[in-house]
Amino acid sequence: MTTRSDGWRRLVGAAFVVTYLLIVLGGFVRISGSGMGCGDDWPLCNGRLIPSLEDPATLIEWGHRIVAALVSTFVAILAIWAFVKRGSAEWTGRFRTSLWVVALLAVQVMLGAVTVWLELPPWSVIIHLGTAMALLGLLLLAAMGASDAGTRVSFAGSAGSVARMGAWVTALAAVAILLGALVANLGAAPACQGFPLCNGSVMPGGDWRAHLHWTHRLVAYVTVLGAIALPFMARGRAKGTAWLAAGLAAAQLFVAAVMVIRVLPTSWRAMHVALGAAVFAALLAHTLIAARQTDSSSAT
Repeated sequence: MTTRSDGWRRLVGAAFVVTYLLIVLGGFVRISGSGMGCGDDWPLCNGRLIPSLEDPATLIEWGHRIVAALVSTFVAILAIWAFVKRGSAEWTGRFRTSLWVVALLAVQVMLGAVTVWLELPPWSVIIHLGTAMALLGLLLLAAMGASDAGTRVSFAGSAGSVARMGAWVTALAAVAILLGALVANLGAAPACQGFPLCNGSVMPGGDWRAHLHWTHRLVAYVTVLGAIALPFMARGRAKGTAWLAAGLAAAQLFVAAVMVIRVLPTSWRAMHVALGAAVFAALLAHTLIAARQTDSSSAT
């Protein structure tokens, strides 16, 4: 039977989907060069609440801000709902989770404003993305019931090896995403030509840009290999999410190869951003499911 708590998880799931869309749109804002489409105004856009949308850059940046406002609305509703129900033992974990979500969103909003006011310094863009990924991950875990009463996970013992492996690969995926953002925002994307090597070498020369780009690729390669290994280790429900993560990681590698060979076309770069966030989410979901299975097996 459907309960209010189920409704809360569905709302968290909706917030997760919109946050994912926000990350993808944020990547497209950067790729399309629309970061200053609203000038250096915030929260207004070119001095107006509803700006003229004749300029494509303004349309893209303003659209990104509208989706950000939608995420804020979802989070506010979730927090109020959990606050009202916080007296129930079933909602204790949800209330704590909602506080973390609100805190992350507050940091995200502040960083968004600083990024605009300072006219897109790379450091704030990277931290802005990192906070968005943390928010995405927390919402996913909450939507899967990780904050519900009675939910237990375990990484202990030999039975937890699948969950531990998933956690390591998830962490690597997050590092690869942030390194990729550094590559893009510091102008290092063209520094490594060719694929899979960097300028035809395993130990490329050149300046720090080539080294940064190559580091990003190496972390990404290890992440893909780890993701592909997961289905052969997993069992039960975790096997399905492992195959999903492996498929997305393989698709991401293919997109990266085409992107480099075709010299960074906009559409493929946008797909690269979307797949990167999807790989991270799939790996995180797999890790939670595997950790739950570990706890169940250790209890029997």
